[in-house]
Amino acid sequence: MSFTKTTEQDSHYNHLEKMSINELLNSINNEDKTVPLAVEKALPEIEKLIEQIVNKLKSGGRLFYMGAGTSGRLGILDASECPPTFGVSHDLVIGLIAGGDSAIRKAVEFAEDSLTQGWEDLKAYNINSNDVVVGIAASGTTPYVIAALEACNKNNIVTGCITCNHNSPLSQTAQFPIEVIVGPEFVTGSSRMKAGTAQKLVLNMITTATMIQLGHVKGNKMVDMQLSNNKLVDRGTRMIMDELKVSEKEAQQLLSEYGSVRLAVKNYNNGN
Repeated sequence: MSFTKTTEQDSHYNHLEKMSINELLNSINNEDKTVPLAVEKALPEIEKLIEQIVNKLKSGGRLFYMGAGTSGRLGILDASECPPTFGVSHDLVIGLIAGGDSAIRKAVEFAEDSLTQGWEDLKAYNINSNDVVVGIAASGTTPYVIAALEACNKNNIVTGCITCNHNSPLSQTAQFPIEVIVGPEFVTGSSRMKAGTAQKLVLNMITTATMIQLGHVKGNKMVDMQLSNNKLVDRGTRMIMDELKVSEKEAQQLLSEYGSVRLAVKNYNNGN
């Protein structure tokens, strides 16, 4: 199959250095507007991958994200937000980046070119056939990610990917590929822009839909969120007030006693 690296194609704009700030902002915004439409075209593929993830997590498996550079950081960001948002274990959704944790802040030279380190990083977590591994790479050519997914396929582990090129090596490796074709970047090759935005939108969909399917949202509320700051405690208090029709003081007492919105509501209902 033919493979065209649209993420590296020349920008539709030129002489950027001659543009005013207003022209730059409007041009970037016009490009950004195209990203949700590109994601929309990939919804059937996103759904297929989420179905696999939900089934595996319901059976005790885990979700792994793997990437390099911006893609790796986005995966780690999404994984790190699952425990506070949905009250799940830090071991349920795990983000891995080429070069290790130090690469989150500073690029590690040539880390993404390793053909062995990705699988080694997964083995450190005792990866097994109950898990799902999603490779993230705008170009779809990152060796660290592709080689890891190849090893997963050989070991009967479900694989998916998020990429922004059509028929890339990564798409051809993953069992459940997601391709969001956003086209050339405003700054040629700067895939932290539209491609990064597209990846973030898809990651939002994957974990949010999965956690809802796993029962961590009631109505439209994050009933399992961690009460890690005053804002979230206040939000939890309002949830209990709305759900149980009790006073703010009683809601605060229930939340303090049971430590979560879900448990507060459950125990109140059981006792009344």
